[in-house]
Amino acid sequence: MIFSSVDYSYILFLIAFQICFLLQLYYTVVIHYKLASYNIVEPDVTFNSPVSVIICARNELENLKKNLSLILNQDYPDFEVVVVNDCSNDGSDWYLRDLSLENQHLKVVTLNDHPRFKHGKKFAVTMGIKASQNENMIFSDADCRPSSTQWLSRMQSNFHSNTEIVLGYSPYEKKAGLLNKIIRFETFLTALNYLSYAITGEPYMGVGRNLAYQKSLFFRGKGFASHMHILSGDDDLFVNQNASSKNTRIEIHPDAQVWSEPKYTYNSYFMQKIRHQGAGKAYKVKHQQMLVSQAVSGLLFYGLILFLSHYKPSGGCWFLFI
Repeated sequence: MIFSSVDYSYILFLIAFQICFLLQLYYTVVIHYKLASYNIVEPDVTFNSPVSVIICARNELENLKKNLSLILNQDYPDFEVVVVNDCSNDGSDWYLRDLSLENQHLKVVTLNDHPRFKHGKKFAVTMGIKASQNENMIFSDADCRPSSTQWLSRMQSNFHSNTEIVLGYSPYEKKAGLLNKIIRFETFLTALNYLSYAITGEPYMGVGRNLAYQKSLFFRGKGFASHMHILSGDDDLFVNQNASSKNTRIEIHPDAQVWSEPKYTYNSYFMQKIRHQGAGKAYKVKHQQMLVSQAVSGLLFYGLILFLSHYKPSGGCWFLFI
């Protein structure tokens, strides 16, 4: 590198840019490329262990009417759907009661308000897990719909060898407007990251809209006890604390994806992000450092591109990389 009339500030900015560039290149080529080259394996149709689907719903009557039948009609020989009716007052209890009489796969757990005890979603999920009959459990939400009747089959087929956790993908539906584009783009980047890291042997989170794990793992890890005080985290914090390179697999086949309703207002979207940030502070230290490094280097990389494109070195500094 040859300099004349050196502007040391310019040199420092260039060095910082090069470091950030190399870090982003590493994340793209080494980490994210793992997902791009991942081979999807066809499910073993002879492996049909019983499975429990667990859904927590609070005042989700319209979503239950729209999506629950798609889960109850999955093409799978042995499954149950446990819906936790979490203190709903919109008529969900009557709808679920009538539907359970018509469909043998459906089991309803009803939670009622208590004047002195207020609970969050983690308590509802725990009650659903305790009510389930099967070792293998798949989780989703009332506003989610599986993309095909093969969702259970493909998710369940990953429970072999030492697998205890299966990370799925749950994109948001395409709607009009800028907010929807932001939500879908961010969801894609988040999935690209956690699925890629899971392949490399560093699983650090999962998304509860499409997530599976075993009941024995839940109780062995003492459930959500260590982070019950955090509002969110029934999905990502549980995975962060219990997933390893040996017990975690991913499932990304289009038939195994679960589509979700996006937020429609910026306020609800920002509130959701604030809850997620609260959970992120409880990640393992190495995962916090990993994610902070990735985010900061990315912001600096694009920021330095803009800065250096308008920066005029003093003294006519010029450079040549060899």
